[in-house]
Amino acid sequence: MRLIALLRKSAPTVAVLLSPALHHTINGKSNPNIIFILTDDQRWDALGYAGNKDICTPAMDKLASEGIYFKNAFVTTPISAASRASILTGMYERTHGYTFETGNLPKVYMDLSYPVVIRNHGYKTAFFGKLGVDYGHPESLFENAEIFDRKGKRGYYYKTINGDTVHLTKYTGYLAQKFISEASNDQPFCLSISFSAPHAHDPAPEQYFWDKEVDDLYQGIMPPPELADDKYFFALPQEVRNGYNRVRWMWRYDTPEKYQHNIKGYYKMISEVDNEISKIRELLEKKGIADNTVIIFMGDNGFFLGERQLAGKWLMYDNSLRVPMIMYDPREKQHQCISEPVLNIDIAATILDLASVSIPESYQGKSLYGYTKQNTVSPERKAILFEHLWNIPEIPSSEAIRTEQWKYIRYRFLENTPEELYDLENDPLETKNLALNPAYGNILLSLRNECNSQILKYRSARLVESVKTH
Repeated sequence: MRLIALLRKSAPTVAVLLSPALHHTINGKSNPNIIFILTDDQRWDALGYAGNKDICTPAMDKLASEGIYFKNAFVTTPISAASRASILTGMYERTHGYTFETGNLPKVYMDLSYPVVIRNHGYKTAFFGKLGVDYGHPESLFENAEIFDRKGKRGYYYKTINGDTVHLTKYTGYLAQKFISEASNDQPFCLSISFSAPHAHDPAPEQYFWDKEVDDLYQGIMPPPELADDKYFFALPQEVRNGYNRVRWMWRYDTPEKYQHNIKGYYKMISEVDNEISKIRELLEKKGIADNTVIIFMGDNGFFLGERQLAGKWLMYDNSLRVPMIMYDPREKQHQCISEPVLNIDIAATILDLASVSIPESYQGKSLYGYTKQNTVSPERKAILFEHLWNIPEIPSSEAIRTEQWKYIRYRFLENTPEELYDLENDPLETKNLALNPAYGNILLSLRNECNSQILKYRSARLVESVKTH
């Protein structure tokens, strides 16, 4: 409530909070406000609605129960930089070519990003938080923006509100609420909110930092991770066992005490984001615009929480690839739980479709807006390519193909490392590699060929050739 009071002080008028809802029109069409909320490293089941009985996420659960919950949402690349570029542009990493150490995302791609396109079609745009994509003068992409992330030794604590130092999650929520409170009723807005949480602050021994308002949560004992037995770790390639996934496991989970501290810290930071979502929805109601504001929520990549004795992301297992995704459209008040696979590259097309803006032909994602109208037409993905193209020794580069039943995985540059093949229907935890079993040779060959075909497809769709090959 103190933050709401601060917002009321800083807003130019209080009356705007009480104004009636207006349904904006652009080119004669009704257009909703759109809020896109992105979290950093929140995996698919770090959400009460996903069946997690240990985590406390009432605001996220409410969004899911009122809107559309996508139970099989994935990122096409399990690393934040490349995934965020794919979210912005609606394109595969193999096409836009951006990840860590590749330089700025080329302008030809950013010009097609959803915030630039929607701004050019009459929407007021804003961005607060972690962009995670290098681009010269990124604030210029939005009408209103403050771009920031964890910073040096100060980590999550270096921003202030009215002179008081606050946690970065609270500061991000504050900026979003301030923008909403001051937004004109004469123009629809597209607000992107990108929380740095629950990303660990890696340089610090404590790893996770949270606000005192969630300090009392999670007092019990958290259950141990799945696949914690040594045999799952030693089944991994040696390069993975010696890489960053293992290093971070030793930082966070190599003793029972560390495991309990860091799982609870991870959950507390998600609960803190959940509190900010609740405040944002409360403000939308007070301002009278809740019934014309669509909210989309997702995580930027999956995350290992000790499974296979690993931490972090980067790999082709579902722990790395599967994320929470929710779309709440108050104009279509019918809850649905969607099983068809959806992807991070679908976000840009969905946002533009909601705004009645034509979707660029270069987009490789599909609009999910039809689900709000119970449209039975799905993206119809029979086989999905996943890829991690950043090639450094500590994170072996890899790619995969997933169908409804099968997952095929291979490492791009590791010699004498077997391919992997999993029957997802009978082995959803991906523990029994069938690639060396001759009985599955035809399936392996088919998926290998599909992987090669999709790689060629997305590589040939590049708009520029100046992107560094990786």
